[in-house]
Amino acid sequence: MTTPNELPELLGDVSADRMTATVATLASDPLAGRRVGSAGGAAARAWLVDQLTDLGAAVRVEDFPVRGVPQVYEAPTVTWGDRSGSAPLLFGRQVAIHPASADSSDTRRGGLGVAGRDDPAGRWLVVPAEMSLFDAYRDTRGAAGLLVRRPVDAEGWQFTVLAGPDPGPLPVLTLDPDTHHAVLTAATAGDGWLAGATPLRRDDVTGANVYARLREPVPGGTDLLLTAHYDGVGDHPGLRLPGASDNATGVAVVLEAARILTAALPVGVGLSVALLDGEEVGALGSAHHAAQLRAEGAAPLVINVDGAGRLDGAAAVEAGGPAHRLLALLDQAGRHTGLPLAAGPVASDNRRYGGAGFAAVGIGAGMGGYHSPADTPDKVDPATPGAIARLVVTTAHLAAATSATLPSPIGDRR
Repeated sequence: MTTPNELPELLGDVSADRMTATVATLASDPLAGRRVGSAGGAAARAWLVDQLTDLGAAVRVEDFPVRGVPQVYEAPTVTWGDRSGSAPLLFGRQVAIHPASADSSDTRRGGLGVAGRDDPAGRWLVVPAEMSLFDAYRDTRGAAGLLVRRPVDAEGWQFTVLAGPDPGPLPVLTLDPDTHHAVLTAATAGDGWLAGATPLRRDDVTGANVYARLREPVPGGTDLLLTAHYDGVGDHPGLRLPGASDNATGVAVVLEAARILTAALPVGVGLSVALLDGEEVGALGSAHHAAQLRAEGAAPLVINVDGAGRLDGAAAVEAGGPAHRLLALLDQAGRHTGLPLAAGPVASDNRRYGGAGFAAVGIGAGMGGYHSPADTPDKVDPATPGAIARLVVTTAHLAAATSATLPSPIGDRR
């Protein structure tokens, strides 16, 4: 076991270059955005199994079902016009397909109308920004489809979402704010038309988590579980969505921390890794794993990393379950490493573990451009994964060095 005096040497072993290489691999073209159930996701998983095996871990892969994953199967062609002329809309920037859209590969052309105001028959209805999709559906009899406003990132890309409401009966397109404003203005004036398709199917697929046991705990001893999701939203036809910050960086941090801790933790302190699939479709991989751990009577301390792309002052931390002591250790580690921490939402797999009764924290330092072509490896600040990895290593070191263990979060296991 390392002593406090040896911790600086331990932290000095954190390699930004190694994590940068991991991010580059996971965000590379052959992995095609790592959507759950895809060939790219399978390629990422195989590579990750090799990395964990090289650390000497006992590795297993476990499947779970995932229903209705939305997938754009061809780039939609969308054009709109008014009395001043017409123009095609650029897929991914000006227009995209809403995850609740019906599948319609045939182009529908119709005049423009305003949802909730105009006769819907034959029209593409523009949904005002303040109106929900639910309310827009109140009167859509015979409509061609719905047009919804969606924000864009700093580079003008719309973000892709896989999880969401069940599909409705109509095609639904999302428009960037400027295009939405122009189309709504035309519709309000009783002018304009749109022609478009929504080629979006929903596939039932198989997700797969990767579990690795690196060190066995003594009965009742400290057991650490490091987690990160490796899936992304996947590429679209003609559009690369690399998923560098979200969440190749989190996986890189977990692999690097596991490499260091495997050699540094004392005998009797447990260490395992879960690289999770299906986070982008509702954190289904972590839900599957948390239920397993609960059934087994396990009591790990869970540290989940989702996003280590670029620090903006402080890393966000969200706690779940009986995590008071884990939070105290994390706070101490932050002060030791000089990394500011701030309470903030980390809407990721940590919530599934916390909801199942485990002491869990989520750590995030994401960056703009997630779920879009802008989430590329070159945008990742190498210092950020390094800072998060040192935080995780120090937290684990402090947990191992503490003589008392956390009380069981599950209750009586007799």
